[in-house]
Order: sequence, then structure tokens, then C-alpha cells
Amino acid sequence: MKIAMLARNANLYSHKRLKEAAEARGHELDIIDTLRCYMNIASRNPAIYYNGEKLPKYDAVIPRIGASVTFYGLAVLRQFEMMGVYPLNESVAIGRSRDKLRSLQLLARDGIGLPVTTFAHDPKQTTEVLAVTGGSPLVIKLLEGTQGIGVVLVDSDRSAKSVIEAFRGAGVNILVQEFIKEAGGSDIRALVVGGKVVAAMQRTGAKGEFRSNLHQGGTAQAVKISPEERSTAVRAAKSMGLNVCGVDMLRSNHGPVVMEVNSSPGLEGVEKATGIDVAGKIIETLEKTSVPGKTKTKGAG
Repeated sequence: MKIAMLARNANLYSHKRLKEAAEARGHELDIIDTLRCYMNIASRNPAIYYNGEKLPKYDAVIPRIGASVTFYGLAVLRQFEMMGVYPLNESVAIGRSRDKLRSLQLLARDGIGLPVTTFAHDPKQTTEVLAVTGGSPLVIKLLEGTQGIGVVLVDSDRSAKSVIEAFRGAGVNILVQEFIKEAGGSDIRALVVGGKVVAAMQRTGAKGEFRSNLHQGGTAQAVKISPEERSTAVRAAKSMGLNVCGVDMLRSNHGPVVMEVNSSPGLEGVEKATGIDVAGKIIETLEKTSVPGKTKTKGAG
């Protein structure tokens, strides 16, 4: 196959591994800087140009679209879909997962375990929000935050009110969630590829840090997950419509709860923690699912 990968930085571990895995299986993979593409949105003859030249025909596209370029990245991916190039993850599915509020609503619709979560527009509703969520301690998250940035733990209702009112007064959208104390500053990331969990790691926050993100100094190790956790991860991926994703879960007293579904999960942490060739499994899934000239949505939505 001739594969395009949309990625801003060709030197990232994940991108180099995917390229290596594709080439090891006899495919050709070009890494294309998402923001250097431009599009001709023409009836019956859509095209994408890169560095002044029209891109050749590809059989499949692997979108590795960073959160900061979601809007333009999805536009480029939709153009590939319009051209009949098979996407590893579809634009519609990535859009769902990037909208934290929408993704939680979809997961809740499908009966997947979640922390108690509230969302409100009016800062005057803070008291009601705290009552619904169960009171402090609470976690307050920016809807647009990534990699643990924009996540605040508050340990009293007074602090919660101050933070909520400050964020809403600044016009920033936030989610308010119960704090899963029993998780002990650790979470589980399960890598779902082609409808199966292929690897899982437990991430633990740095000392004194409740966020477990590796970007915030956390550490990772391989972990054996329960059948319920495995089922939850697979169902979460299905809810989003993603072929490949990282599902972040906490172990709560009432079972696994999903915190986030990441459509472009990093591979370095999980491959080094588990020794599993996740990149190879992603390329293998692409081989099995891609149909040149055909996409599931034709860029709809």
C-alpha cells in the first residue's frame, strides 16, 4: 500500500515507529506536515497540494493530528476522504473524541462507566453544580486542555466555587467531575486497535501529583487489566467510532470509569512499558480494514 501519515513532527517516536512498521511490512509511507497542505475543493475533482505539488494517489491515510491543529487537520483529513483514501481513523470519529463534552455524552448514552460530571454555563449555578457532583474534593477541567494541562484539583467547596467562577467569568468552558480518590493518582491506558485491546499500561503520577500523564512527570508500567476494564475500553472505542485509540480509565470502587478517549495516542510509553509492537499491530489492522477507493463515510459529517 501507499500510505500517507498526517503529522506535524516526523521525528516523534510514534511517527518514526509507524513508518518503520509500515516499511517493514512492504508498504510505502510518506509523512506529510498537516499545516503545509492546501486544498482544492472542487466538484468531482478534489485535490490536496503539498509544497507546491499535487499529492499522488494514496491507498490509506493515518491521521496523527495534534489537538492544537484539530480544526485544520480534520479539514485536510476530510479532503482525503472525499478523494476516496481510506482513513485509519475517520474525521467524524476524531471530531467526537476531541470534543470532551460530546464524547462524555456519547459514552454515557452507551452505558459506559464515567465519573459523575457536570457542565453549566452560568457561574451563578455553582452551588447547584457542586451539589450534583457530590461536593469536594473535585476535579475541574478545561474543555480544551490536553496532556493534563488545565486540570485542577480542589479540596474544598469554597475553593471549587472560586475556581469555577473565575473560569466561567473569563468565558472559559469547564467540566466539573468527582475526584476518584481510590485511584491513588494512577490510571490505566488501554490501546485499542481494530476492536481489541492490544496493550495496557498503568500510569502513576509524580510524587504529590494527582495527574498521571507522562508529560507531567508520571511513570508507566505494564499492567494486567480485568475483563470488565477490557470490555469498557473496547466499548468506548466503538462509541467514538475509532479503529485506533488510547482509552484512559480509573479504577473506582464501582468499577472502571473512562476519563478520555485519545484518537492519536502516543506509542513510546506503552511500547517501552509492555514490549509490545503496537505500531506493527496498527499497520496490520490498516491492511485488514482498508479498501482502496472506499471510505465508510465519504467525508460526511
